[in-house]
Amino acid sequence: MPKSTYFTAGPDGDNIYTVTAAAMKFGAGALAELGADAVSLGMKRVVLFTDANIAATEPAAVAMEALKREGLDVAVFDACHAEPTDLTIKEATAFCRDGNFDGYVSLGGGSVMDTAKAANLFATYPDDPLAYVNAPIGGAKPVPGPIKPHIACPTTCGTGSETTGIIIFDLTEAKVKTGISSNLLKPRMAMVDPTTTHSLPAGVVASTGFDVLTHAIESYTARPFTTRKRPDHPSQRPPYQGATPYSDIGSLAAIRIGGAYLERATLDTDDIEARHQLMFAATLAGLAFGNAGVHIPHAMSYPVSQFNHEYRALGYEKADPMVPHGISVVINAPAAFRFTAKAAPERHLEAASALGANVSGIDPADGGELLATTLIEMMRKTGISSGLAEIGYTDADVPRMAAAAFAQKRPLAQAPLEITEDDLAAIYQGAMRYW
Repeated sequence: MPKSTYFTAGPDGDNIYTVTAAAMKFGAGALAELGADAVSLGMKRVVLFTDANIAATEPAAVAMEALKREGLDVAVFDACHAEPTDLTIKEATAFCRDGNFDGYVSLGGGSVMDTAKAANLFATYPDDPLAYVNAPIGGAKPVPGPIKPHIACPTTCGTGSETTGIIIFDLTEAKVKTGISSNLLKPRMAMVDPTTTHSLPAGVVASTGFDVLTHAIESYTARPFTTRKRPDHPSQRPPYQGATPYSDIGSLAAIRIGGAYLERATLDTDDIEARHQLMFAATLAGLAFGNAGVHIPHAMSYPVSQFNHEYRALGYEKADPMVPHGISVVINAPAAFRFTAKAAPERHLEAASALGANVSGIDPADGGELLATTLIEMMRKTGISSGLAEIGYTDADVPRMAAAAFAQKRPLAQAPLEITEDDLAAIYQGAMRYW
């Protein structure tokens, strides 16, 4: 499909897309302005979300000093866990409900920011967690209205959660990873201070950095928004619309920056420029996929995290055993992009080029393979696991993972082609071993 016609709408296709983005502040030292921005949003009594490790760091001290300097009443919730569950969210919600807060600040990775979003939602509009969860797993109840203002301050260069209206968590009894999505959940401001990444272990930079790249590549290769049926009413237009000319700008820029700086940021812990650039790429990717959505690699990532609570990744030694989100995503990505390439070969080739691959003389039909091999080489160089087998999965696990991934209708709806449960099983098989 030529790039010039990618967004051509059919007779019933939508020709309108919407852009909703959080206000953003970016730059070294931005965290010191946190208090002034909180006051500007009308905050007086603030809850600061973080985790026990981050609470003891310099960025946490800077954030607390900035809030108190402006006279704000601050309480700290530092019991956030990596990969939040409905149980940890209930604990955070109870803390917020009892605290009567009028503002939320999150300082941490995606798990901290998602926990803050969830606690804000359930403290404001109490309900069963399944009520708001995406169908078919939950009731898909719309968020009733605005929640309390939230300033999200990421400390990892990858999740993009500071710009998105999505919450990802585990339902413990059902043993399934799922999500809640609404534009009303987007933080009021994203405060991105790249100095918070200076002390990150290399393994964390690699994992979160690959989350950046997969966000961006999935958004760029998502189905075009024009393939959606024109809604009967503007309110029915979904928050995740597929690729748009707007999301393309951020996606391609994030792929280029990630391709240029991810290896540097991982392999040289003193390369401050690379870490700052990767943090910028994460924000660009978040702004892109916050409107376009992600697709197959993210849908497949949830079972990978869900069924393995024994793996210990490099850089996450202080966390409970788990498969970090960035690893669970990228470990499926090369096999997934080999599958999706036939739907939009030129886009896969353009993504490979943006990542740094030499595309001279390459037929677009080979774009998916080139994109996959480029990602695999980057994974190998940065110490990411060589495939699902290395992190503990076998062929016997494929059927249940494919079934669980097929239930993730929200991300799968953005895929550039129809996909079956058998297709997902074949992709998992292809992700077992890359080298």
